[in-house]
Amino acid sequence: MIDLTAQQQLEFEAAAFRRLLSHLRERSDVQNIDMMNLAGFCRNCLSNWYRDAANAAGIDMDKEQSREIVYGMPYEEWRALNQREASSEQKAAFEASKPKE
Repeated sequence: MIDLTAQQQLEFEAAAFRRLLSHLRERSDVQNIDMMNLAGFCRNCLSNWYRDAANAAGIDMDKEQSREIVYGMPYEEWRALNQREASSEQKAAFEASKPKE
């Protein structure tokens, strides 16, 4: 494993996260349900993790604020522009992918 300083690791992780956000913004054709079905997370998960980190650091951030950071615009605006109704196949795959309790 490569030996990085804590600062280098932080900077590289931040750069990778910014690139991921850029990629997801460019790929608005990829629906969140497809991401959930394939990878088990979506843009909303990223925004929740971002908000959790901010709140843990003492920064009061709500869901809409963190979603705007991830989506690059207000969530409702992104939904109106990009979100399609999930197909019955997508919904079935989502239900099948949920962890069994």
